Amino acid sequence: MKYAFIGPISTYLPQRIETNQQLQDEFPGWDMDLIYTKTGIASRHIAAPGECASDLGVKAAQRLFEEHQIDPQSIDFLLFCTQTPDYPLPTTACLMQQRLGLRISCGALDFNLGCSGFIYGLSLAEGLIRAGIARRVLFITAETYSKYIDPDDRSLRTIFGDGAAATLIEACPEPTLDGFQFGTDGSGADTLMVTDGGARLAEDAHTPRHRKRWNSRLYMDGPALISFTVGAIPQLVQNIFSAAGIPKSDVELYLFHQATRKMLEQLQEALEIERDRMPIALETVGNTVSATIPLLIHDLRQQNRLTQGAKHLLVGFGVGWSWGGCIWHDHYGNGG
Repeated sequence: MKYAFIGPISTYLPQRIETNQQLQDEFPGWDMDLIYTKTGIASRHIAAPGECASDLGVKAAQRLFEEHQIDPQSIDFLLFCTQTPDYPLPTTACLMQQRLGLRISCGALDFNLGCSGFIYGLSLAEGLIRAGIARRVLFITAETYSKYIDPDDRSLRTIFGDGAAATLIEACPEPTLDGFQFGTDGSGADTLMVTDGGARLAEDAHTPRHRKRWNSRLYMDGPALISFTVGAIPQLVQNIFSAAGIPKSDVELYLFHQATRKMLEQLQEALEIERDRMPIALETVGNTVSATIPLLIHDLRQQNRLTQGAKHLLVGFGVGWSWGGCIWHDHYGNGG
């Protein structure tokens, strides 16, 4: 039996950086000091008009291949998580297979999940490897939420940034991912949504939970999302520890989806976690949706903050509503 192992991670962020000071200059009425206090975000990277999630993901994967001497022909399966695909069809992962020079016997698929997407992708990679279908999985998370946001939207423009991460998931002889737990509650679909661009007619589509204040294609009910998160995640964490059969004291770091500082601080309080055990790393990148957790892991590796052999808790939550988590036995440490 083979199991999934989180190997090296490479990232790519668009060249354009949008700072809070630039937003303040553009909109003098916005209270950017108050916004920063709530979000913890001082700047974010924004994709160029013709730059899509696949472009970011391809660049992250190319960096992965170059930085870690990985042969693209050795990849057995490509998983691509995004909520901003290039087209409704074809599958963006198929386009990326060709651009990355992966062999034509390589499997490739997209899956549409946001802030819980990294956890779901890990479980899919684990299943492919355990089933003997793949030994090397290239898992790319990339988002360009900025393309859904109106320039005048104070609530969303200050939060979301664009970015991508490419993670190599490899087969190994012992388990490194344990205690997977998931949750889904479609009754919360109307709190974070883009209703156009699909096949459903506008008159039959879901509508935002409350009146839209801005002209963005993306709608978000921030208070409802915070309430859902603080209500659901403590139980999820308890379920993960029970499923993995380990005590809370075994976990070194809590690596959570980087939503906003306010949300993470409320989770710290609800879970009674010391601040230094739940890193917050979104000040210069913002909320990059499915890419936040691998970007966080990459940053912690760069800072030599991951102890080889330690156990960490990975948790994602958000749009859908969808949430999930697992225990990660990190045998790679700061090698990335």
